[in-house]
Amino acid sequence: MIRVALADDQVLVRAGFRALLAAEDDVEVVGEASSGTELLELVRREPVDVVLMDIRMPDGDGLWATEQIAADPQLAGVRVVIVTTFELDEYVARAVRAGASGFLVKDTEPVDLIRAVRVVAEGEALLSPGVTKRLLERMSIGLRDAPDESLLAALTDREREVLRLVGLGLTNDEIAERLVLSPLTAKTHVSRIMSKLAARDRVHLVVVAYESGLVAPGWQ
Repeated sequence: MIRVALADDQVLVRAGFRALLAAEDDVEVVGEASSGTELLELVRREPVDVVLMDIRMPDGDGLWATEQIAADPQLAGVRVVIVTTFELDEYVARAVRAGASGFLVKDTEPVDLIRAVRVVAEGEALLSPGVTKRLLERMSIGLRDAPDESLLAALTDREREVLRLVGLGLTNDEIAERLVLSPLTAKTHVSRIMSKLAARDRVHLVVVAYESGLVAPGWQ
């Protein structure tokens, strides 16, 4: 059973999500919150696998709440999906850097919302890294003024090359083809990189690729 928490200051939005998820046999909505502070109380009180999180809420917005969840070792199993208006939420990319596992737009199709909950609950990124990369570029997020190469200190040259390709949005199969590797070898490299960087998912790897200077906006 996937345990979901809903965080949005609009009652109708929460009610709509709850009604949709309640129809699924493997999903349970364990609670709702109308603010960041209320959500933190909820996830620390109830076991939660996935949070559907709005950015703009009173008394601790979604960005702040995401940072708090990501920084708390006791909440390491909680995955945050940002539910946003997309063009208007300039802080969404900061939420990903803080540990969010992906995005949904509020007018997403119901089947995509349900799929997103299941994908994130399994520990995967909600969106493909390529989509996330385009989002980071589009929103002009505040990445470091100068690349932080120290982020790559633990990686081998091959792992840095793999991370660069992850940052460009390539899948494991595409990385294998580009580097003339077997898909299993490419997957192993990605897994080792995630372990060395303590990355929650591939979305985090995309962010590291940007912050380290391995990838810059517009690169192919």
